[in-house]
Amino acid sequence: MAAVTLIGMFAFFSDLFARSPLFRLALTIAAALLVAVVLHRLLRALLWRLAKGHPLARDVLRYIRAPMGWLVPLVVLALVLRLRPDALSPEVAGPLDRLMLIVLIGVVTWLAVRCVHAVQAFFQKRFPMDATDNLESRRVLTQARVLGRTATVLIVLLGLAAALMTLPLVRQVGASLLASAGLAGLAVGLAAKPVLSNLIAGLQIALTQPIRLDDVVIIEGEWGRIDEITGTYVVVRIWDERRLVVPLNWFMEHPFQNWTRTSSQIIGAVFVWVDYRTPLEPLREELKRLCQASAEWDGRVSVLQVTDTNERAMQVRVLVSSADSGRNWDLRCAVREGLLAFVHRHYPESLPRLRSEWSEPPGHSARAAAAPVPAQRSPHPEDGVGASAPASHERA
Repeated sequence: MAAVTLIGMFAFFSDLFARSPLFRLALTIAAALLVAVVLHRLLRALLWRLAKGHPLARDVLRYIRAPMGWLVPLVVLALVLRLRPDALSPEVAGPLDRLMLIVLIGVVTWLAVRCVHAVQAFFQKRFPMDATDNLESRRVLTQARVLGRTATVLIVLLGLAAALMTLPLVRQVGASLLASAGLAGLAVGLAAKPVLSNLIAGLQIALTQPIRLDDVVIIEGEWGRIDEITGTYVVVRIWDERRLVVPLNWFMEHPFQNWTRTSSQIIGAVFVWVDYRTPLEPLREELKRLCQASAEWDGRVSVLQVTDTNERAMQVRVLVSSADSGRNWDLRCAVREGLLAFVHRHYPESLPRLRSEWSEPPGHSARAAAAPVPAQRSPHPEDGVGASAPASHERA
């Protein structure tokens, strides 16, 4: 009985396969997809074996795993639909072909973008930013990130343009625009000016590198570090955790300070005002002691000089050097506090003073001598006990 049932089912499907083009197409698609899955696994295993010893190739294979899983079956399916045109009517076959082409363009675009991301990730792992001397890492990562963002934008734009050009209506609009290229080109150029200027600025930054990732910069009076460089703007992390967002082309059109352009070493200044009677040699000895006791000092510069004077005091400038701006800030604060404490402890009279002179009017002394001296008596609350003492000739 079971054998008869199997023979009947086989005969039924054979007859259906002979009479129905859609059934033949469905079986062909199922078989093709099964072959595509097996082919994809074999191809991936082969490429993974060939990429042994090549970290970049293996990173690319890891990143393109998802789009490749869609690309191989879609290619096989498109080939099957091309080889069996009699299975579908022209009204169905035409739109289905265009849909398959659009999907293939989208998957190829996705694959290309993932390849760019794989290259960026490879350079990010090979050149870590947490190294002590990360100048080379910042240079390479800046180029990789900016060029990667630019390539991603171009790939997406080309993929979108290719997908739209498969539609007949879009091709007709494109032909009309080309026919009136003068006015249309002017309008498109004006509309795309910000995008194109940022794109060109990104390429200039990647090649010339006026800024790099983690650079210390002064922009609009704000001290911060380059935190992120995108295809259109740069994010600057301000010292107080704020974020300053600056367009890319701003760096090509405005001056700014870059404290880590070629090296992170920096010299900082500390200004202290002291009285003219302050001895300078003890201050220089104390500065030397403070620098040698500080881990932030790199041993290059330690100088104390008088750089300015006025009618009240003199200005002492201290120059100290450090390996980077963060350490230099801490060193400057420590030196400033240490010098002020030293002066206050050993030379308190050398702190800045305000000098004034009090002269009596003519004849005041004679009148005071001729005036009768009042009789002495004990103090009384009504006499204003507690009045201020006569002002001294010199006050701090």
